Amino acid sequence: MAGVLYVVATPIGNLADLTFRARDVLKQVDAIICEDKRVTSKLLERFDIHKQLFSLHQHSKQAELDVFVNKLIKGSVFAYVTDAGTPGLADPGGKLVEQAVKQGITIVPIPGVSALTCAISIAGINLQEFYFFGWPPHKKGRQTFFKRVAASSSPVIFYESTYRIVKTLEVLSEIIPARSLIVARELTKKFETIYRGTATEILKQLQASSTKGEFVVIVNTEGK
Repeated sequence: MAGVLYVVATPIGNLADLTFRARDVLKQVDAIICEDKRVTSKLLERFDIHKQLFSLHQHSKQAELDVFVNKLIKGSVFAYVTDAGTPGLADPGGKLVEQAVKQGITIVPIPGVSALTCAISIAGINLQEFYFFGWPPHKKGRQTFFKRVAASSSPVIFYESTYRIVKTLEVLSEIIPARSLIVARELTKKFETIYRGTATEILKQLQASSTKGEFVVIVNTEGK
């Protein structure tokens, strides 16, 4: 009998956000497939969970995926987690799920925190329809990415890192200077901050406070 793959959402910063159901699943599975063993180990230690960890990240080869899928076919019960948030959103989890689907493996979602939905909940704008663009390219395709953002007829949401948030806001201030933005920094963490305004205004706010952390950027189709 084939096994089961649980796709488990984990906290994006505040470890208390791990659900009771997620804890139970992580305690019961045979092993946990994770993005970074060091990150997941801290989470498991917090809740006194002791499980063997296997690594699966963006550089993992097909042969490594095949090993996990073959174990599932033979009856193993695994949980898959990423470093933070809900797997499948801008991370390598989709590849494992895709392979498991092809083999008829039972896949069970264990819902929880997502930076995307957290940001939507506090946006204060109409997001009945929106586009999620994931992470902007670091180099090649970056200009095209922001042209798509500017041309969108619906709000656009994307993630950005501490290393590129300033450059991103500078680009947005040039191509859509009058559009309103919501920028969420360090969601659920100690220094959680929500910035609102044009790209130029938010850039000034960030530089006066801090550009450290992970960011969710929401670009509205309207001005202030």
